[in-house]
Amino acid sequence: MKKCILCGQLFVAKVSFVELFSWNKQEAQCICSNCQSKYMRIPDKHCPICFGKLSQDKFCSDCINWQKIYGQKLLKNHSVYLYNRAFHDLMVNYKRYGDYALHKVLQELCREKLTKFKADLYVPVPTSPEHLAQRQFDTISSIYGNLVSLTHVLGKKAGLGAQGEKNRAERLRSEQSFFVKKNFTINFQKCKILLLDDIYTTGRTLYHARDALAEVFPNAKISSFTLCR
Repeated sequence: MKKCILCGQLFVAKVSFVELFSWNKQEAQCICSNCQSKYMRIPDKHCPICFGKLSQDKFCSDCINWQKIYGQKLLKNHSVYLYNRAFHDLMVNYKRYGDYALHKVLQELCREKLTKFKADLYVPVPTSPEHLAQRQFDTISSIYGNLVSLTHVLGKKAGLGAQGEKNRAERLRSEQSFFVKKNFTINFQKCKILLLDDIYTTGRTLYHARDALAEVFPNAKISSFTLCR
């Protein structure tokens, strides 16, 4: 029997036949099926670029606006869950109140999907120096660090404020806050880079991160993965 991290109820963890006889043991299930059911998957009909809600056009309204800026160079994103009330509460406890143990819940929610994406570099979107000092852990790296091998090539400037504390218009007006760390090189001309973040809201953060990488690695194929949209 396991104790659910979220509700405290005891439950029987599910173990697949493959996991039972695998040499690579996965971390045991940490949330019960009742809690897991509160997180809603992205529906089959979604924006093919960012997994957002489709508008009357073939893209969502966000991607239509990004197309005016980037043309055909839109950032292909994959998300797993809708940002509903359950996810909001989970992320508030994890990020605002610094409940580090919840990174195990977020790992469990995305493990299956993330393993299907193959990349040469898995690059986490970095937290700000201020929030790192406040929480004492990097929220994005803590989610993905045990799932894939992370390459910490991006840094974030200090003093620009958190996206989560801004409204939609303020997010879209945010200036570039990311940079590629000095003296970082890769040994191949072309590579696949997967940016990792927790939430895709307007796309401003991920486009800034993509732009910073593309400036230094112009031949890289860059896409992104987030837990929710």
